Amino acid sequence: MTKQDLIDAVAKKTEKTGASKTAVKDIIDSTFDEIAKAIKKDKRFQVPGFGTFTLKTRKARTGRNPKTGEPLKIKASKTIGFKPAPSVKDSL
Repeated sequence: MTKQDLIDAVAKKTEKTGASKTAVKDIIDSTFDEIAKAIKKDKRFQVPGFGTFTLKTRKARTGRNPKTGEPLKIKASKTIGFKPAPSVKDSL
């Protein structure tokens, strides 16, 4: 599913309220912005019944260039992990 597919699906389910696709797009964009801010600030964001997003850090490490085989340094980085709620995991 793409972002546009999500917008279309939400707009279709909320058409009784009269929300336009533009309004739905703005709401979805704002939602994801707020989730990202919460993860950055609190290092986690939990949606009951759906799952938990957590901030994870990766240590610096040595890797290899697949083309030449030469070792290279990979910098430390941050990423987001997701752990689904049991109800979501069971439905898969």
